[in-house]
Amino acid sequence: MDTVFGIPGTHNLAIYQELDLAGIRCVTPRHEQGAGYAADGYARVTGRPGVIVTTTGPAAVNAAAALGQAYSDSSPLLLISPGVPTDHPRQGRGYLHESKDQSGAIDALCAWSHRVSSVREIPAGVARAFGQFAEGRPRPVHVEIPADLLDREGEARLAPPYRLMPRTPDPEALDEAARLLRTARRPGLVLGGGAQRPGAREQPVGRLAMRIAECVGARVVTTVNGKGVVPESHPLALGATLHLEGVRRWLASCDVVLAVGTELGPADLWEDDYVLPGTLIRVDVDPGQMYGDHVADVAVVSDAGLAMEGLHGRIEQAGAVPRPRQEPWRGHIPEMDELTARWAGHIAALRRALPQDTILVGDNSMMVYHGALVALPMDPPGRFLFPTGYGTLGFALPAGIGAKIGMPDRPVVVLAGDGALQFSVQELATAVELRLSLPIVVSANGGFGEIRDEMKNRGMTPVAVDLHAPDFVALAVAYGARGRAVGSPDDLHEALTEALGAPVPTVIVITE
Repeated sequence: MDTVFGIPGTHNLAIYQELDLAGIRCVTPRHEQGAGYAADGYARVTGRPGVIVTTTGPAAVNAAAALGQAYSDSSPLLLISPGVPTDHPRQGRGYLHESKDQSGAIDALCAWSHRVSSVREIPAGVARAFGQFAEGRPRPVHVEIPADLLDREGEARLAPPYRLMPRTPDPEALDEAARLLRTARRPGLVLGGGAQRPGAREQPVGRLAMRIAECVGARVVTTVNGKGVVPESHPLALGATLHLEGVRRWLASCDVVLAVGTELGPADLWEDDYVLPGTLIRVDVDPGQMYGDHVADVAVVSDAGLAMEGLHGRIEQAGAVPRPRQEPWRGHIPEMDELTARWAGHIAALRRALPQDTILVGDNSMMVYHGALVALPMDPPGRFLFPTGYGTLGFALPAGIGAKIGMPDRPVVVLAGDGALQFSVQELATAVELRLSLPIVVSANGGFGEIRDEMKNRGMTPVAVDLHAPDFVALAVAYGARGRAVGSPDDLHEALTEALGAPVPTVIVITE
């Protein structure tokens, strides 16, 4: 690792001293939650773990929300923090940043939290963390080092990293999956975030998925985290529309479904009790996914790339299945048009302005999940980063910073609502300090628009959702960034095109 995200504090100075001596780049967001989201964005685009360093107590807990989001979205994050000293009494004694059980609190939100008890144990704790990232489904972990150990000298044997070969698929399971797909009358493919891990050693899963789809005449839909794994311009691609009612009905009509790297959970489907009647083939590196809400009829526990290579080879060897020509999907989902109409012009402007390799980082905002998610087609190598499942707010700006640090030569664009942005707007200072060319597009609707609509649908009078918003343009300028308000789609296109070439962040506010 060459980069960490975090904030120095009284109890972690010994860590920062060694990071500086080792030449590690230390990025300082303005809040530890921002450090966590930045590390997440960095991890998603690079495929390398994102490392967070905080001090004790409130700092570590500030980062916990980001760990919860990373757990939901399977991002490899390592939080390193000091803890109370080794001889600290369980009843407490008023120690600075004292927590009753800091490690236990964080353990509840990530894969595990390990509190080391000696200098000798520290290398093993760190090696265990990186082993966790290599074992299959990546998830965040926490290593807590008692504050008194950080300046203590002692014998410590470095633990060498271990290498794992990718988990290979069961040939018999692949044979059965290939047979089912070839003989299916109405096959369908669902690709999730596990289908698009960066830095993969095998062929891209999306490319193999489209070849399989072409061979067996299947349409392909992705979850939110799978958006961009296949070219959404392809006539067989339904885009990231799994949450739309019309697409859920189509999926329920499929007699065979191949699901790759996805939980098929309520957060993907926007439905709690969805029933999938067809035969389900699941490909996932996590064995636990075979027995989730939708139990696999054929379980392929494997690295997604190796499984799809084997499946494609079997299907291709057997020859293409004669199928009627599938018509392009766009325009056949009326509810999509209803959801996106409000932002259609501005989404079209984004589409015209963004280069194909853009990394778009969205927040949990209406313009993102009702607009860009379904109406902004994305083809590889474009990426779409979004906080699903745990569903945090304030993700986009710091995650965009982390993504830009991880991929400095790729265009990165942030898209957020005014309510979500104010959870982390202080990270504008971080982006300015780092001189990042980072367009930040803000849809301003005066508060929490989704919750306002839900209240109205319940017959409620909206309460506590109409919020005062600052002058974001003036705020951007005050931070040292650029700012511009736009109204029409043409204005947005012009402002975004200019911002992509600017040497500092640019806040573009769409006024409604």
